[in-house]
Amino acid sequence: MPVIKSAKKKLRQDKKRTNLNKKTEDLFKKLIKQAKKSPTEKNIKMAISIADKAAKKDIIHKNKAARIKSTLSKLSKTIRKPAAKKPS
Repeated sequence: MPVIKSAKKKLRQDKKRTNLNKKTEDLFKKLIKQAKKSPTEKNIKMAISIADKAAKKDIIHKNKAARIKSTLSKLSKTIRKPAAKKPS
C-alpha cells in the first residue's frame, strides 16, 4: 500500500479509471456480440459508436476498432440488399 499522500491519490484515481474502462469494455463486447448475432441497423450503429469511443479512450487499439467497424459495415450491407424484383 502506498504511504505517500500523492501515491494514495494516484491509487484512488487508478481504481476509478479502471472501473470506467471496465464498464466501457464490457459494453463494447456486449454490443459487438449483439450486433453480430442480430444485425439490425440500430445495433450496428451503436456497436460502431462504442468501438470508436473505446479506441479514443485507448481501451482497444485504433486498428482493432477499424477492423470491427469494417466487419460490421459488411453486415449492414447484407441487410440493405433489396429483394430481387419479380419479372412482370
